[in-house]
Amino acid sequence: MPAMLKHRLIFGTVMVAALLAVLYADARLDSLDIENTWLQTLFMGRTYLPAGLLLLVLLVGLIALAARELAIIFQAKGIDVPASTLGLAGMVGAGLIYVLPKGLDSQTALAIYATALVGVFIFALVRHAAPGRTQGSVGVAGAAMFALLYMGTLPGFYLAIRQWHSVWVLAAIILITKTCDIGAYFTGRAIGRHKLVPWLSPGKTWEGLLGGMALSGLLATGLVVLGNAMELTGHWARVEGERVFVQFDFPLVYAVIAGLLLGVVGQLGDLTASLFKRDAGVKDSGRSIPGFGGLLDVLDSPIAVAPVAYWLLQFVALMHAPGGGS
Repeated sequence: MPAMLKHRLIFGTVMVAALLAVLYADARLDSLDIENTWLQTLFMGRTYLPAGLLLLVLLVGLIALAARELAIIFQAKGIDVPASTLGLAGMVGAGLIYVLPKGLDSQTALAIYATALVGVFIFALVRHAAPGRTQGSVGVAGAAMFALLYMGTLPGFYLAIRQWHSVWVLAAIILITKTCDIGAYFTGRAIGRHKLVPWLSPGKTWEGLLGGMALSGLLATGLVVLGNAMELTGHWARVEGERVFVQFDFPLVYAVIAGLLLGVVGQLGDLTASLFKRDAGVKDSGRSIPGFGGLLDVLDSPIAVAPVAYWLLQFVALMHAPGGGS
């Protein structure tokens, strides 16, 4: 067995197990009653914890680690931006999605987001120029905006999904996305003949893409069948001030479409990351994960998938709302 494949199998299994452990612990917090405790005061009178607290902690940690790799990519392009600035920008982007109330009107939500965007922009400029530097100011400000969007806002959609859906729906999204990566890798190695984008990613083939999509579609269908049977599919809603889970069966035809779409978008995310790395003249974003490269090399496809998955779930929830689809 090639060393890279061996490392991928070992470290891939470890990462999946670690993710499932965090999600399981996060799901357990949903049933924690905090009424008449100091936590109820901390969370402004809630009798339950906000969903996704552990996921938020995990995402903040990942952003901090990925910021180092992103800083190296920018530095390879002559943009000397500190990893801490990129990390802060990413955390702001993700944190905004988590803390903004769902019922907030769109104009106010947009104003808050834009204000935070301006704040990060000014912070990056002031930090860079404070020692009397002018050279590179445009690049540093642009890098901070990129980090807020790419490392914060995009994966922040997982926090929005978690707040109103079962934690296992989120786990399914990530597994389906990475399954397409696995299917594309093995199918491409076995029968790949026609290059997908040879000037960008020579190892990817059309046969690999189709194989990955087929596998992600099959997995999505299987997970939906299992989720429907175990009554895990549905979404959270507030009923008379209480947070209750509204269960409904996820249509199988939607599962197939979602599996194929998430697979394709995940591959586009991988290609987008390849575009960034080729522009910077680096092969991998880092060497922190044997067999994979850097953290960004693992997160590239789930990052791209997050907003698509969010809107797919919004559509399904709308179809199952009272009077939905009529």
